[in-house]
Amino acid sequence: MGIEIEHKFLLHDDRWRQQVERSVPMRQGYLMSDPRCSVRVRVADGQGFLNIKSGTLGIQRSEYEYSIPLAEAEELLDTLCEKPLLEKTRHFVRHHGHRWEIDEFTGDNSGLVVAELELKHPDDAFVRPDWLGEEVSHDIRYYNSQLARHPYSTWSCPND
Repeated sequence: MGIEIEHKFLLHDDRWRQQVERSVPMRQGYLMSDPRCSVRVRVADGQGFLNIKSGTLGIQRSEYEYSIPLAEAEELLDTLCEKPLLEKTRHFVRHHGHRWEIDEFTGDNSGLVVAELELKHPDDAFVRPDWLGEEVSHDIRYYNSQLARHPYSTWSCPND
């Protein structure tokens, strides 16, 4: 079984930008999303992916991801995925031996920037960068499947 162990954080400031190694624009949409699981299509770096993730709340969830032909991924995004699609740029940053993924959203989620860190084990230690803010791993509003349904731009009080 595929398992994702991921912490998700807001950011204090933009100092992380000085450490970006590479950035990748992404477009993704959801074929299905309910409390049990989500089925996502993503296009990134000229490749297509199909992802199935459990709806479990917290840092550890079941996850399965498969490469699919780019043309099919684009077609699924354009025809079958719920709208609006998520658009973001993923920035990769190394800090104390870990690779952080910082998602900078555009479109209906413009203004939201979230840092994610995937670990091999739930109790793995990591050094928190100075630019890291509040952990939101247990806040369902920050899950991409929720952002597709309830974009950041529609939140009345984003930090509540």
